[in-house]
Amino acid sequence: MTLLVECKRQSKYTFIQMDDGKANALGFDMLTQLGRALDQAEQAGNVVVISGRPGMFCAGFDLSIMRQGGEETVRLLRQGAVLARRLLSIPTPVVLAVNGHALAMGALLLLSADYRIGVHGNFKIGLSEVAIGMTMPWFGVELARARLAKPYFNPAVALARIYNSEEALQAGYLDEVVSAEDLMTQARSMAEQFSALDMEAHKQTKSRIRETLITLLGEVIEKELGAA
Repeated sequence: MTLLVECKRQSKYTFIQMDDGKANALGFDMLTQLGRALDQAEQAGNVVVISGRPGMFCAGFDLSIMRQGGEETVRLLRQGAVLARRLLSIPTPVVLAVNGHALAMGALLLLSADYRIGVHGNFKIGLSEVAIGMTMPWFGVELARARLAKPYFNPAVALARIYNSEEALQAGYLDEVVSAEDLMTQARSMAEQFSALDMEAHKQTKSRIRETLITLLGEVIEKELGAA
């Protein structure tokens, strides 16, 4: 299997990087490797930092699989949904260093993390599903409903509105925007800052904040995409 995800444990955080040399599409291999990296991060018990490659965080699901339809498409959707739900419930803070474009499932990953840092530039962030002929899956609808600013919810989901980084900050996809040169420095700085939290208190508080959403996602995933 080609290496698509690197995982490096630092003293105060675990760094995970997606890089397939192209669009960082979420196919089965990428999702499997991300899952293994998250296993390592959770075992370490510290802050998680996830990034993409320069100019591209993640363009969403692998379209070569999505266009097939049938069982493989449903299986891929389910794995992506489970990943989003897992990110929401990881007991330590999850920081995303959003290197560039984040579209479709890539944007849903942004809605699943605790702190999202984007970069200035001509980058596209948003839920493009309706524009490419895909009905937004229920888990995506509920993630967007919970995490996007209310005025942006309908344009983002039903009208496939795509935003630049500054607009994405207002919409709720991002928490701050910095220069590309400062991105990893800021991500490390925030990870180190969050590492000073009492992790048990963070875990319990996050559980209370996210309980309703995580339960709802479990229900809609099983209803629409089937049980594991």
